Amino acid sequence: MACSFASARPIVLETLSQACSQNADILKPAEQKLHQWETEPGFYSILTDIFCNHEIDANVRWLAALYCKNGVDRYWRKTAPNAISEEEKETIKKRLVSDFREPVPQIATQIAVLTAKVARLDCPRNWDSLLPTLLSAVRCDEPLIQERSLLVLHHVTKTLASKRLIPDRKLFEQLTQDVFKFMVTLWNSHINTFFQLASQHDDAMGLAVDRCRVILKILRKQVCYGFPEVHKTEEVMNFISSLFPQMDAFLDCRRSLWGNHAVLEKCERIISSITKVLLDLLEMHPVSYVHFIKITLTFVVQYNFTTKGLLFERFVVNSFNLMKQILFSDVYKPRKNTDEDICPVTLEANKIISEFFTLDTLAEICRRLVSQYFLLTIDDLSTWDADPEEFCQEEGGDSYKYSLRPCTETLFLTLFKTFRLTLTPVLLEMVQAVQGPCDPEDLGAVLRKDAAYNAVGLVSFDLFDEIDFDSWFTSHLLQELKVKHKSYRVIRKRVIWLMGQWVAVKMSLNLRPVLYQAVLELLDPNEDLAVRLEAAQALKTAVDDFEFSTEQFLPFIESLFSLLFHLLKEVRECDTKMHVLHVLSFVIERVGSKIRPFIASLVQYLPLLWKESEEHNMLRCAILTSLIHLVQGYGGDSNQLWQFILPAISISTDTTQEPHVYLLEDGLELWYVTLINAPGMSPELLKLFDNMPALLEISTENLRVCLKIIQCYVLLGSRDFMQAYSEIMASSLSSLMSDIRTEGMVLILRTVELVLKAFPNEGPSVFQAMLPGIIGTILDEEENCVVVAMHLSLFARILLQNQEFMWSAIQHIAGESLKDIDSLFGSLLDIWTDRFDIITQPERRKLAALSLASLLPQNHSVITNRFGVIINCLVEVLHDVCRVDEDGTMTDGLVVDGVEPPVDDEQSTQHDKRKYQLSRQDPIHSVCLKAYLVSQLGMCRQTHGQLGFERLMEKVDPELSRQDPIHSVCLKAYLVSQLGMCRQTHGQLGFERLMEKVDPEVAAQLQPFCQ
Repeated sequence: MACSFASARPIVLETLSQACSQNADILKPAEQKLHQWETEPGFYSILTDIFCNHEIDANVRWLAALYCKNGVDRYWRKTAPNAISEEEKETIKKRLVSDFREPVPQIATQIAVLTAKVARLDCPRNWDSLLPTLLSAVRCDEPLIQERSLLVLHHVTKTLASKRLIPDRKLFEQLTQDVFKFMVTLWNSHINTFFQLASQHDDAMGLAVDRCRVILKILRKQVCYGFPEVHKTEEVMNFISSLFPQMDAFLDCRRSLWGNHAVLEKCERIISSITKVLLDLLEMHPVSYVHFIKITLTFVVQYNFTTKGLLFERFVVNSFNLMKQILFSDVYKPRKNTDEDICPVTLEANKIISEFFTLDTLAEICRRLVSQYFLLTIDDLSTWDADPEEFCQEEGGDSYKYSLRPCTETLFLTLFKTFRLTLTPVLLEMVQAVQGPCDPEDLGAVLRKDAAYNAVGLVSFDLFDEIDFDSWFTSHLLQELKVKHKSYRVIRKRVIWLMGQWVAVKMSLNLRPVLYQAVLELLDPNEDLAVRLEAAQALKTAVDDFEFSTEQFLPFIESLFSLLFHLLKEVRECDTKMHVLHVLSFVIERVGSKIRPFIASLVQYLPLLWKESEEHNMLRCAILTSLIHLVQGYGGDSNQLWQFILPAISISTDTTQEPHVYLLEDGLELWYVTLINAPGMSPELLKLFDNMPALLEISTENLRVCLKIIQCYVLLGSRDFMQAYSEIMASSLSSLMSDIRTEGMVLILRTVELVLKAFPNEGPSVFQAMLPGIIGTILDEEENCVVVAMHLSLFARILLQNQEFMWSAIQHIAGESLKDIDSLFGSLLDIWTDRFDIITQPERRKLAALSLASLLPQNHSVITNRFGVIINCLVEVLHDVCRVDEDGTMTDGLVVDGVEPPVDDEQSTQHDKRKYQLSRQDPIHSVCLKAYLVSQLGMCRQTHGQLGFERLMEKVDPELSRQDPIHSVCLKAYLVSQLGMCRQTHGQLGFERLMEKVDPEVAAQLQPFCQ
């Protein structure tokens, strides 16, 4: 900052005032100035001075604190660019703890968080005075100072406790030991003050309970993170023990506070905070919590499963989670089928749990869970009436930690799995009591039946041997669905859900059509919307079953699909549309191509839904998923959908469009599926490739699918694609190879290999810039074997298919590197033959053999000097890829014969067919290695003459030359050569007359060598 500290303060103050303006013309320049000053020395000292001055406007002070807090995040560390100087840091730290009289709570919170951020980096090594200063302020009798210092201490404790490195944890443990006793004393003093004020209904009790809650938050972090073994510290164990009677007292106090809603709410918050201390301790120190298992379980049962009735929801949720966690903890469960000594802690915990959960206790808990907590409430039914879609929203993930219904169901499941033998008769008795006819006018009876059915559905797997579901389904449940009274919608929804729960557990295949019919009736537009949504989910579950039969489902497809489509159009919420769309997609996926006649209406509606969902990217993701399944269902006829699909792919994969952040993954998958099912190329489909270079640049996260898309274009677009995009493709792939892992490198090289396969003549020139890198990688002895093997395969393919180009390239590379061409090619051959075994795939080994064999006729010392080594490699591959039939004939196992294999239209895509056609043209599958070697050796004999050829053969290992197949290959090569010379001597007509003198059977055997 150009001006001095004193003169800069008014400028900063004025700029902050302007940054609080609602006028954008004033606001924007002010924000830019503040941003420019972030790295100026003295800026944060000025901000600290401003927000600590209580006479300045509160909005300006709040903004100053916010900017200072952000600055600490960026510039406080010594290693940070433009780091705050040590002198300025000291000034800020002193100012932060110089006064705890901040009158505005929001600013006080900002200052507390700011102090904690500094403490995280400096305390205690570079700020050892912080905690003593805070504790001194906490002892002050002035309420405001004590309240504000407690707030700062809470945030500092929370921040220091969050550090996970071992030295930081040891440091926090030491800090905790220094202050824990004082904090417990402070806690006890303040709760006594609160109870005294509450007994007199004094107005000051609200502030008292606020202080209690802040102190408890501090103690919660200290108990859980400040002691490595809680049970070995008497002070902590005494504090935890005291929480139970104190919670009792708070609950009793709560009952006396009806009418004082503000204090009542604060009282409930501190009760919840106490239960959170117990939950954290149980999670982090289960061994220490063994001492509190019995009192915890007693407490939970006393307040939640007796006539004391339902308390407030947050308390019930935490109480249930305490019980669930005790039952769920692995520390408290003896391992089954193990000879290991069981830990004494486990034995003690298991003994306490077993003694507590008697038959009567378990039965009472089970009955109350089902009959009280599983019941739909008046609020639930009101939500159902007002907004059925919201009522049907499922709560998943960690919702059991915060919401009553999922928490209750989770506890019930845990109890039932732990005490299945005990609770099964209790639950079956409850179901038996409600499964008879029920008066729809009796809402209480309807809700009780719903609760019992819910319980049976939740534990369906555990009741497999106890319930004959087929009988129950046909004799009772189907009858329940026929009652159309409005109140009975609760049962209809529950019954169809119950069927979905049991269909994968125990439902006969012959009853599946009955289930589909039931779903069909409940999807009727006249049915309650919540019931219809549940029926859709039940259908998805039934279709998802591994025993699902498409043939059974076919008679219902058209009606079900039509009803699901109407449901999709009717629902309003984005999440609900996604849910129904997911069901439709799933049905399409399972039924496959048989769905085609029934999806015309959906195909017409999806473009409209796409347009309407412009602001709902997650819904668009669901639409893309549906389109993926639609394309797969349409197969080769999917081009009928391109008018809508291609623009959707374009938006989803265009990095210049903001929605691509959400849609990219699904958009790429749709793009790929569209290509593999495409019957041919179109200009619009080809133009989509304009999006690909940017996708390859942004990250390698989607590299695999992007390369699959490129491969599809190579096969589908053929010359049109290569003419338009070959340079762009080669440039993008080349840039990716500079810094990428082995797996990614191999994927890229496979794409290059496909281009070389498809375009043997033109392909090498496309990747000409890569050739020096390919050769350099082969010559690098330290390079990864997998990568070298792939580079050798590319080298071999170019050498085999376009030898002239390869010689030219090697000559150019030798000139660029100032190396002799013979020396360079000799080194390549040496490494190739020496590391031949790193090429492991039979196809690639044959390719390398064909390429080496193509060199044999060359009259060049680089090759003739290595003749024996080359023959050795060729023999290895002959043994690998050839098999000897019963008649002694050697057959190349990789050659594809002329008969077209049967193509399964249900499984094979258009892309699969294109790949097969290309493979038929590939030398690997079209050229017999043995025949090619015979031909090349014959040419080699012609090139070097008989004497020269025999000298070359002397370089071959004698053992190797005598064994089949090389012996037979050389013999056949000699025979071909001699018969050819005979033909030249006598002419074709004379040769044929000579052959007439040969035994017909022998002549037939010689025929292949006379061609």
